[in-house]
Amino acid sequence: MKNRNLIVGLFVLAGLTLFTVGLFMIGNRHEAFSRHIEYYAEFTDLSGLTKGSKVQVAGMDAGQIIDIAIPPTPSSKFRVHIRINDTLHGLVRTDSVATIGTEGVVGNTFLLIHPGSPQASAASPGATLTSKEPTELADLLDQGKGVLTDVDVTVKNANGLLTSVGGNLNSTLTGVRSTVGNVNDVVVGIKEGRGPAGMLLRDPELTTQIRHVVSNTEQATANLNHASGQVDALVSNIQSRQLPQKIDDTLGSAKNAVSNLDATSLQLRQTIAEATAPDVQGVTAGANIRESLSNVNAATGNMADGSEALKHNFLLRGFFLHRGYYNLAHLSPDQYRKDRLFANPTNPREWLAGDQLFAVDANGIESLTVQGKKALDDAAMQFGDAILSTPLVIEGYSGSGDSAEQSARSESRALIVRAYLESRFHLNAGNLGAVSLRSSPPPNVDRSRWDGICIVVLKPARK
Repeated sequence: MKNRNLIVGLFVLAGLTLFTVGLFMIGNRHEAFSRHIEYYAEFTDLSGLTKGSKVQVAGMDAGQIIDIAIPPTPSSKFRVHIRINDTLHGLVRTDSVATIGTEGVVGNTFLLIHPGSPQASAASPGATLTSKEPTELADLLDQGKGVLTDVDVTVKNANGLLTSVGGNLNSTLTGVRSTVGNVNDVVVGIKEGRGPAGMLLRDPELTTQIRHVVSNTEQATANLNHASGQVDALVSNIQSRQLPQKIDDTLGSAKNAVSNLDATSLQLRQTIAEATAPDVQGVTAGANIRESLSNVNAATGNMADGSEALKHNFLLRGFFLHRGYYNLAHLSPDQYRKDRLFANPTNPREWLAGDQLFAVDANGIESLTVQGKKALDDAAMQFGDAILSTPLVIEGYSGSGDSAEQSARSESRALIVRAYLESRFHLNAGNLGAVSLRSSPPPNVDRSRWDGICIVVLKPARK
């Protein structure tokens, strides 16, 4: 009987453990434990943007659209409710601009938030960001039609001008041939001694000079005849190739392509209208999606509450401590300095100065230099294979400006270095953390202040 109770207890404990691990992995994958921040943006035309669409900050996936308020009047705008990860809060400033982008030509639409300048203050939660209206594909096609029409008119005018110039050139060459013929008759008469000019031929010196002039004249006549032949051949070649007709055919093909694009655009609009039409019960697609997302949000909240309770359960507390940290995607500076896993002085560290890594452009935005990338590669190589399997934390530091400027700059530096290491060495994003510590490193390390970054290799915490 005791053995049976022991087996049942072990089975229940194993089932509870698997259920807890599954909840934690699902919540960690969907960032259920991450902190978020919300903003708003207003647009006259959504261009296919819907509730649940992806949101990017500086090209990085940051969150999603959680609601869209429909305007009460045609003159009002759609009010888009945005939720992004709190780790990207430092990149969203009061001068940040929200635009609507498209994945490819006819891909899914998403909301893109451009990072603001360091001089601007961070946007407060619930603020309305400046928005920029998207450019419609139909407008671009209309402009393309206008350009093709102008090209067609220009080519036709060039064809008429070429024909006119060819006719005038033929007339001019005919006149030149007639003039040359008259000159030849005069030269023959002079050689035969007719007229006063013929009498001059009795002077041997004058005769020699006249012969030179006649020779030069004959050479010039030959050159003119050769040039006339080349011009005739050029005009004949242009007419034989039917270049004006080919240009007209090409423009016609371009017009047909534009017509096909118009038909494709019409089919896309019809498909979208069918997808968003009400179902058999009269409920619209937007209402169904809104209800589904509401259910998902409620389930996610319940999962987050359950996971938070499991963290404080005495049976599972050792598991979370052994893991190192609940989520490396968001590290609080205060908790980071107090946590014995991160503040452990035996953790391998590599300190790199800010002027060694970054350069500032005309807008005051920092970016990695070529020398900075090489320094990061050398620092990562010193850790060996540990960077491929062991969690890393990028500590960002900045000692210039006030407290807000230090926080924004240090967080920006940590995120830049984290993105570079992830791309350069193909690291697992779940094993990379970034934390903004302004200018004060954690206690018990070999530095009291720093301006730059520090790469920390975490040693597993003991139970």
